Amino acid sequence: MIYTVTLNPSIDYHVWLEGLSEGTIHEVQKEWKVAGGKGINVSKVLRILGVESTALGFVGGFTGAFIRQQVEQAGISHQFIQIEQDSRINLKIKAKTETDISGVPPAIPEAALRQLLDQMDRLEHGDYLVLAGSVPKSVPSDIYQTIMKQLRGKGVRIFLDAKGNALKNGLQEEPFLIKPNHHELGELFGVTIASAAEAVAYGRKALELGAQNVIVSLAGEGAVFVNRQAAYVAQIPPRKPVNSIGAGDSMVAGFLFGHAQGMETEAAFRFAVAAGSTTALSEGFCTHEKINEFLPDITITAIK
Repeated sequence: MIYTVTLNPSIDYHVWLEGLSEGTIHEVQKEWKVAGGKGINVSKVLRILGVESTALGFVGGFTGAFIRQQVEQAGISHQFIQIEQDSRINLKIKAKTETDISGVPPAIPEAALRQLLDQMDRLEHGDYLVLAGSVPKSVPSDIYQTIMKQLRGKGVRIFLDAKGNALKNGLQEEPFLIKPNHHELGELFGVTIASAAEAVAYGRKALELGAQNVIVSLAGEGAVFVNRQAAYVAQIPPRKPVNSIGAGDSMVAGFLFGHAQGMETEAAFRFAVAAGSTTALSEGFCTHEKINEFLPDITITAIK
């Protein structure tokens, strides 16, 4: 079974404007409200690809009710934990450039956090667990590490998509896969990563810290993959993205899909890059059709 954890889900409110100017009233051309959060996005993409998962996390208030409804309408199973305060609302402004405004997360009571940890006890050998996204201020910053410690030795393959201390602390528990972008990987080591070669080099350093597999997304420049057996650089044709929301989550879901389907590592990586790229080139998420059409456009180079 596949489980995704979103500690800080949201309603993502997308608005399209002709332009954005401070201090003026703007007329919205188009709007779209959707349940958001990295783990939820992974579950959505998996559902589109025909794979079942169970979404876990915290939801509260009228916004939490909307998130539940959206997840259920997408055909995704969930075991969300109800909290008192409202789940947050994020504003995604699409004008000449994209502007994101992240809402204030709700407080997570200790009892709710214990309930989440109790849910982790139900995971079994062979399960996948995706730990993705930001950690609310009311939750201990090492919560991902705590969860991984709790699951140590159970044979659960953990995908960690986090940044900052959540990523740094989590590496000690040897996650099956991490997927930082080049900025997040650079932050981990206090450097600026400006090329695929540098991403490979620092991806290998992340292996030394505990990661088993590393995908580093390079925005429009493609991505790199490293583990202890191989390293690959994926190059994609230059195309103007229309959406930055969910591209990284689609990459995580794509690799998880490929691995769960028994693909070889290079093929799973190629599929992941196609999933992330086609989401970035769409107003919605990737689909099997878009991925299969994009796959031949990806150039994979093995690196020694």
